[in-house]
Formats: sequence, C-alpha cells, structure tokens
Amino acid sequence: MDLDELDIAILRSIQTDARQTNRELAASVGVAPSTSLERLRSLRRRGVVEGFTANVNFSAIGRPVQALISVRIRPPSRRVLESFREWVRTFPEVVGLFVTTGNEDFLLHMAVPSTERLYDFVIDRLTERREVADVRTSIVYEHLQNRLIEPVVPQTRDPQRRRGAVKPVGQGDRADRSERADRQDRGERAGD
Repeated sequence: MDLDELDIAILRSIQTDARQTNRELAASVGVAPSTSLERLRSLRRRGVVEGFTANVNFSAIGRPVQALISVRIRPPSRRVLESFREWVRTFPEVVGLFVTTGNEDFLLHMAVPSTERLYDFVIDRLTERREVADVRTSIVYEHLQNRLIEPVVPQTRDPQRRRGAVKPVGQGDRADRSERADRQDRGERAGD
C-alpha cells in the first residue's frame, strides 16, 4: 500500500484525536480542509482506516478484572475451530479474541467484574465444552496499548535516498558542510 508523507501525517493525527473536525485535521497536517477530507476518504476507501471507535475504561463500566486465557482445541479441525470461535464471541466478557499458532489455538482477552466471575466463566463455560482440551488463565495486572501505530515504509537499498529520510546532524556530505560554513561566515541563518 503506497502511503505518502501526508497520508502518514493524517494517520498520526486521527489516531491522536479521531473526534477532531476536518478543519482541525487540516490545520494539524498543514493542508487545506478539502485536501485533508479527500485524503481521509481515500484512506477509508483503500481500507487503511477501517472506522472510528471510542476507548472504554473497563473499570468505569464495572469490569475491572482483565485476563488472558489460552485455549487449546481438540480435534483441531476447521469445523471445530470455527464453531468454538463463533460460540466464544457471543459472550460480552470476551473483549478480544486471537486465533493463534503454536500450542494454543485461541487467546481470549476477558474483562469481568471479579475474579469469581472469571473463575465461573472458565469452569462453567469453557471447560464444559467437549472440544476444549486445555485452558490456561493469566490475570492482567496492567494493560497498556500503543495508540499510535505507524505504517511501515518500504526500505530502499540506499537508506539516505529513502523518501523522508533525514540525515543525522553532522552526517551531511562535504558540499552540505561547506555550504553551511559559507552561510555562517556571511552571518546568515540556516533557514534563509
């Protein structure tokens, strides 16, 4: 997916504040409102931006206990895995579901009112399922998320020629250093 510097700046800005107006977005990235609106629409059309959501504080809604539950399914057939996946998604306590490789088939992110409710879910619901071969539960002490996800910019062979590459201070070529020295001798500022 080709993303230019403006696309990346828009992504940064909306991840920081998705509720800002288009006019505020345009000002934050330094373009006209019509440009920011068209670029944001393009990002949505291309599937880069899938939507806008609200972050909810689990404690504030009565779900202060979070846990990660690893589940191994047997037999690991497509039908059995898909059936379990659809069943577990029906529970409001399950706030995230990962289908994984390795020893476990699923990793459930739970948010529940108490450890007793977590225990009830594991014992009364999960382990009662015939296809569940193993369950491991870990209580989450703290859940930190990176809310600013940067796109991966393809690397070129010459990292100095990469789009947007900035040379570290003091790493310019001889001509750059010579030009800076000449400007300083004439008393000019770098931006002049």
